[in-house]
Amino acid sequence: MNELVEIIARSIVDNPEEVKVNKIEGAKSVILELQVAEEDMGKVIGKQGRIAKAMRTVVKAAATKEGKRVIVEIIQ
Repeated sequence: MNELVEIIARSIVDNPEEVKVNKIEGAKSVILELQVAEEDMGKVIGKQGRIAKAMRTVVKAAATKEGKRVIVEIIQ
């Protein structure tokens, strides 16, 4: 799942080399922290959060197969 988030983010931003995904795994949930360059934050979030919401939806669909809950956080 973290590869999926990384691929999506790298295709959106201007500085793909600065995209980092940190995975924090628990018993029933996984937190994916997406870190991008400061000037790319707007591109990853999108207008009114549409791109971030779409990214979260795709990752949740992929996580359903594994039976875990996934949370995608966008950090600086």
